[in-house]
Amino acid sequence: MEKIRVIKDIVGGTLTVWFGNPEDESICEETGDGIVLMKDKDGNVIGFEYLYYGSHSNELNIESLITKTAS
Repeated sequence: MEKIRVIKDIVGGTLTVWFGNPEDESICEETGDGIVLMKDKDGNVIGFEYLYYGSHSNELNIESLITKTAS
């Protein structure tokens, strides 16, 4: 099982979560609501980025984000 990497960029206001190898990223797809999916060459989601992290609140519902990326 791969490690999950969580990167909080305070300056850029983003939260990036990788559950695959970031070096395998081939394409990104914006799904709306500030969520960008990172995919490998086979189209498998290997991570996501939440673009407006910290701009509305210091709290984040991770469960909500993961549910959005699963659909």
